[in-house]
Amino acid sequence: MHTRSTTKRTWLATGACLILAGYGSSASSAALIGSGAMSPLDTDRDSDWRRVATVADRARLRGWRGAWMAALAQVDAKDLAAEPILFDPDHALADALPPAGSYQCRTFKLGARGGIGPTYSASAWFACRIDSNGDTDVVSLVKVDGSQRPVGTVFVDTASRAIFLGTMELGDEKRPMRYGRDANRDMAGLIERIGTRRWRVVLPYPRFESVLDVVELIPAP
Repeated sequence: MHTRSTTKRTWLATGACLILAGYGSSASSAALIGSGAMSPLDTDRDSDWRRVATVADRARLRGWRGAWMAALAQVDAKDLAAEPILFDPDHALADALPPAGSYQCRTFKLGARGGIGPTYSASAWFACRIDSNGDTDVVSLVKVDGSQRPVGTVFVDTASRAIFLGTMELGDEKRPMRYGRDANRDMAGLIERIGTRRWRVVLPYPRFESVLDVVELIPAP
């Protein structure tokens, strides 16, 4: 039975404030923004996400297609009909990293973990921003406000996909928890371009609520 909710739900996984701090292989490896923001990863670690990700997050990322299929099977097709490209798991174009600038974002939570709760919910649009330190493979993504603030690192993976690894910063915490310290805070996802000036962040098997989270990004007007 499909259940639907239009109430606003935060990202976490996808949280009310997301910082994706870029990570490279040289002195320009970390681009951090936001008040007191610090990378949840050691900047001198390997730039290959496979050697940085936890065992659990590597498994989640390997299972991205299974998460899509399981989530879509639970959602009423009518809820997805207006956005066929956004919810097409195989629609990923070249140039996965969004350019720096101001964006509008919204979060869709698909499927219900353990069959409990709504199988579809969509947030309102919220303001977010992408910054870069000048390297094409180093970016950061920030939702402007909120009490749940994902903070993490973007790794270039293929021409059509980047990888996000991060942790959830909560409430009045001044700095993010170190990635890998608490599995319930760790986050892992894919960043893909799905159209002209249109991207998505896909988080398979978030720790709570949904089977798959999809965050859409478009440039702010």
